[in-house]
Amino acid sequence: MARSLKKGPYVDEKLLKKIEGKKPIETGMIKTWARRSQISPDMVGFKFGVYNGKTHIEVLVGEDMVGHRLGEFSPTKKFLRHGGKMQKELEQKKKESEIAAAQAAKAATTDTKKK
Repeated sequence: MARSLKKGPYVDEKLLKKIEGKKPIETGMIKTWARRSQISPDMVGFKFGVYNGKTHIEVLVGEDMVGHRLGEFSPTKKFLRHGGKMQKELEQKKKESEIAAAQAAKAATTDTKKK
């Protein structure tokens, strides 16, 4: 649910203190746990280490990110893949076709060398 306009955007106070008076080029990665904090125009150019529950993921803030939340750029869940037995069969067929294509290309290059 969106925050009301009269309240204004939420930016963590500690985060603002960390970037206050500093230049983006000089500072390294600023670690933060404030995933709910919105990105303000003051933050453009800084690197933030946004915590995802396990590690800090480095996020370089650009102009197009202003107004979004820091947590949007640090996913908390790791996607492995869909499927099970059926997916394994598809991957096996794909791998076999790649091997066959590589062998055909290799055979074509050796034929041209013989001529």
